[in-house]
Amino acid sequence: MDTFDPKHIYSDAAKLARLKDKKLFLFDIDGTIAVGDTLYEGSANLLRYIQAIGGRAYYITNNSTKSGLDYVKKFYDAFHLDSTEDHFITSGYMTLRFLKKNYADKKIFVLGTASFVAELRKNGLWVTEVCEDGIDCVVVAYDSELNYAKLTEVCKVLFTQDVPFYGTNPDLRCPIDVGFIPDCGAICDMITATTDKQPIYLGKPSKEVVKLCLEVSGFTPEETLVVGDRLYTDIACGINGGVDTCVLFTGEAQKKDILTPGGEPNTQYLPDYAFENVQELLNACQGQINFK
Repeated sequence: MDTFDPKHIYSDAAKLARLKDKKLFLFDIDGTIAVGDTLYEGSANLLRYIQAIGGRAYYITNNSTKSGLDYVKKFYDAFHLDSTEDHFITSGYMTLRFLKKNYADKKIFVLGTASFVAELRKNGLWVTEVCEDGIDCVVVAYDSELNYAKLTEVCKVLFTQDVPFYGTNPDLRCPIDVGFIPDCGAICDMITATTDKQPIYLGKPSKEVVKLCLEVSGFTPEETLVVGDRLYTDIACGINGGVDTCVLFTGEAQKKDILTPGGEPNTQYLPDYAFENVQELLNACQGQINFK
């Protein structure tokens, strides 16, 4: 850490001591506390620590392919962790809230997985997956079932109808056990390169994600910490929401993305805290980490 942090931006004892006041932890999942079906060492212990201090953990993920119930099952089956549906704030859920508020009786073109489309329809939204007259907006999500026919349809809509273009999340790549695969942001970039239409993103880094978690939990911004591995979504979300942020170097972000070799900030999304992994964050919360 000394080599990475020569000016002690992340090794200030007084700043680290403030971690003991954090009660509401807003975790990204993939690349932060787990990857695939593997829970990182220290994650379960950190969650037990949060429970022991009377805190709460929410999982703010930009994966729109899974519902809260899907994650409850995954956390139990893969990680052996108990959770409830309300612990998970997904980009799909944030998109659903936005669409129900603003497009309840409107026709919505959606590019996404069959399960994502079904979830929107189950909640009473008018969804189409083909270019037709009267479309009121376009929504693009991460789509593991993406094909060229789907891309053709969304481009037809954006070329023939002047409607808003929304994306569930700007993430360019999604971590998997062997590296990364294209995420929603990469799909949207392909559409933008073709149509010159820019999306408005509804999940992280929107401040609405943090605002919702504060409202439902009752904790204050000062008691809150956003923890993630990606600067332009996770850390930006915390910054936009007015709470402290922590980056872990177990996913996309690397040390060189945060600070220059001379210790100067190297990003507009500078986190308040930076640790190697979730175990190191836990140690810091417990006052068991000391930097020279």
